[in-house]
Amino acid sequence: MFTKRLISGIILVILAIIIVGNGGLLLYATTALISLIGLFELYRVMRIEKKLLGVVGYLTTISYYGIIWYDGQKYVTLMVIAALMILMSLYVFTFPKYETGEVTVAFFGVFYVAVMLSYLYQVRTMADGGYLVWLIFISSWGCDTCAYCTGMLFGRHKLAPVLSPKKSVEGAIGGALGAGLLGFLYALAFGARMSELMNPRVACPVACAIAAVISQIGDLAASAIKRNHDIKDYGNVIPGHGGILDRFDSMLFTAPAIYFAITFLGQFVR
Repeated sequence: MFTKRLISGIILVILAIIIVGNGGLLLYATTALISLIGLFELYRVMRIEKKLLGVVGYLTTISYYGIIWYDGQKYVTLMVIAALMILMSLYVFTFPKYETGEVTVAFFGVFYVAVMLSYLYQVRTMADGGYLVWLIFISSWGCDTCAYCTGMLFGRHKLAPVLSPKKSVEGAIGGALGAGLLGFLYALAFGARMSELMNPRVACPVACAIAAVISQIGDLAASAIKRNHDIKDYGNVIPGHGGILDRFDSMLFTAPAIYFAITFLGQFVR
């Protein structure tokens, strides 16, 4: 299992370097595909993956990615309202075929998986996005590593004892501080190449620390869903790692966190 997980991890890193490094259509298409697979995994847990509600969710996701490709953010609200109206129409005109919870999950899933993950592509399209996009990985994977090491060495107080007994408050703090430090080191190495971001040595570590805190919520949220539905993994798409949501659970939260943190810090940090 360890060997399989290691090999898969190495392959994931190589693919990330190639796909994220190139950006553009390749990253856009990959992000959209991952979003659809992740949404299917979530819907499968909720048992709506083959129902008409699930189909509406998939089509909404495809529509959303079409909107962001053409930079039509003003149409996102229209898409949201249209998707909700279609789902509610199915709910009332086929009543009592679908449960209220199924309709809610179909709507929620689009935002939890597709919209949140789309910020990986959206950060890449920002000014200096070729450098800033890696902050998503630093704050996600870097936080995981730092939190694990800190928790092993100093962990005393449980962060979420029922949900994840091995996670500690000390580990969570260490993860956030570690991600912030990695962000600072990253800014030292590449900050001079960022032409638009003011004071990268402040903005990058602060953004990474903020995103690292949020990433741990994302990790716990994915675990909570699995606990509620008594499953170990969301899937087996990635050998040794499980499904898309098992590997990208924290990144669902760090991607938008980095986008908005950098947007905010870019205005106020000089």
